[in-house]
Amino acid sequence: MEEKRIKELAGTTTVGVACRNGVVLAADTRATAGYLIASKRAQKLYEITERIAATVAGGVGDTQALVKFLRAESGLFQAREGRLISVSSVARLAANILHSQALIPFIANLLVGGVDGRGPQVYFVDLDGTVTEEWMTATGSGSPVAYGVLESEFKEGMGVEDALPIVVRAIKAAMRRDTATGNELEVMTISETGCRRLSPREVVKLV
Repeated sequence: MEEKRIKELAGTTTVGVACRNGVVLAADTRATAGYLIASKRAQKLYEITERIAATVAGGVGDTQALVKFLRAESGLFQAREGRLISVSSVARLAANILHSQALIPFIANLLVGGVDGRGPQVYFVDLDGTVTEEWMTATGSGSPVAYGVLESEFKEGMGVEDALPIVVRAIKAAMRRDTATGNELEVMTISETGCRRLSPREVVKLV
């Protein structure tokens, strides 16, 4: 049973990059249940605070519950401290929640990205509670294909506008080769002015 649940992580492709002036997060919208396409418009990109967002991969119920925890704790921190929580704190919070559930784990991988006093940041959070800061990362079954595009085209220190078409190409490449990745794209940029989800028309132009 546990092996079957962990296999749920195989589906989807999510990408996150930290640029000099912001963060770009992207994901496909296909949700699978074995060989069945369970949904063509599954949400995998979530705002946590006004300057922090996350992509999710894994069991739908687990990822949705985790997002709710992160939003609630981030809101409590802001109410108590009078300031926004940092990006690294949200990533560590997610890692602590995942690690504390080791016996009955949340089946979830996250990319946490955002902007604070340290500038743009992206963190990979694994289902066992491992957290690492990256400037370019991908998760899911299509990630090897996405990395092929990212490694060849994305450069550290690149601006958001230059990175956007590269991130979209990385997801589209995964869609062409990975059966668990497909349908539409979700793309979000995060800067000092906040999170902005690109409209379907904007995404089509990038494609």
